[in-house]
Amino acid sequence: MSGPSPYPLGLRLAGRRVVVVGGGAVATRRVPALLDAGADVLLVSPELTPALRAHADAGRLRWEPRRFAAGDLDGAWLVQVAVDDRSAAAAVSAAAAERRIFCVRADDRVAASAWTPAVTRHGPVTVAVLGGGDPRRATRVRDAIRTLLDARKGPLLTPAVEEGAPLNTSRGRVALVGAGPGDPELITVKGWRLLTEAEVVVTDRLVPGLLLDELRPDVELVDASKIPYGPSRAQEEINRILVDRARAGKVVVRLKGGDPYVFGRGGEELLACAEAGVPVTVVPGVTSAIAVPGVAGVPVTHRAVAHEFTVVSGHVAPDAPASLVRWESLAGLRGTLVILMGLKNLAAIAATLVAHGKPPHTPVAVVQEGTTAAQRTLRSTLAAVAADVEAAAFRPPAIVVVGDVVDALTR
Repeated sequence: MSGPSPYPLGLRLAGRRVVVVGGGAVATRRVPALLDAGADVLLVSPELTPALRAHADAGRLRWEPRRFAAGDLDGAWLVQVAVDDRSAAAAVSAAAAERRIFCVRADDRVAASAWTPAVTRHGPVTVAVLGGGDPRRATRVRDAIRTLLDARKGPLLTPAVEEGAPLNTSRGRVALVGAGPGDPELITVKGWRLLTEAEVVVTDRLVPGLLLDELRPDVELVDASKIPYGPSRAQEEINRILVDRARAGKVVVRLKGGDPYVFGRGGEELLACAEAGVPVTVVPGVTSAIAVPGVAGVPVTHRAVAHEFTVVSGHVAPDAPASLVRWESLAGLRGTLVILMGLKNLAAIAATLVAHGKPPHTPVAVVQEGTTAAQRTLRSTLAAVAADVEAAAFRPPAIVVVGDVVDALTR
């Protein structure tokens, strides 16, 4: 585009009025970023998309269900025109110019006094690309930058620390990050970003190895699965490591398979940090209880088949005094039962469910190392599954799914 270059600027819109004219697809795309910036959004349009209506119903913005009037700009700092009607857009633009309010126009970037850049966000880092007013060029460049940042080049995203500089203890913190069920690409974007910022990573046995392979070389890696002692003492040692490293000013990521709070002892680690005054961020992970059956072709719910699913741990035998699971109640449920860590006690679990009324022919699926290249799936019945698993030499980690959903996609 010819003419003077635009002056790039980051607008701090928190609490400031922004008027959006139009309630269609363009507005649907633009409004969430304005809300995320804390803007006081006034939306003027006779009709709204369902997504925008949800924002209005939730009180996140004010909606005027009518056509634009010049007085709508009173007190505004910015205007976004998101309508296809060029004459209507020109009228809004003219009213904004009279009031010296910058105006973004979706229909005509040449006539606009401001442009909306293509944006990618990585935690505290926001990259905005204008592309000379060409939105397609801006998007291509933005995507290339996002790919670079997604490669997790830590120094791009983390502040530099000069050699020999004293540690800034105020920045010490812990993030409990769920790494997902096994496929390294199933970690969340936020979890991925926090790994690029980490100075210490405390990991578990079930964390995808490729995530660790891509850590910066200066990251301290603590393999929690190799910490000696019994389970209770080992957890105390993990808690101590998290607290000590954070108090030393380190950015610590506790990387856990699946989700930190689904049989992952994330709650215990959060409490230990909280008691020590260490700030904690919790990043949920894709839990194997839902993801592993899904990739194996077993939806945990299915219309007209299962309206509920229950997730339990099977690491304690049903008849053990330490068991907290009421297996007799689970046997009476009509929905789906997902059992984690239950392979060792599968024979006893199956027998207990049958003894309390679960039909022996109930379909069962067992998925070993789900979402990974080593995934194996076995389909059986409640009466035969223990013997079938033994014959197939299945080993942990494995997910057991009990219920009619096992056959839902094969009918």
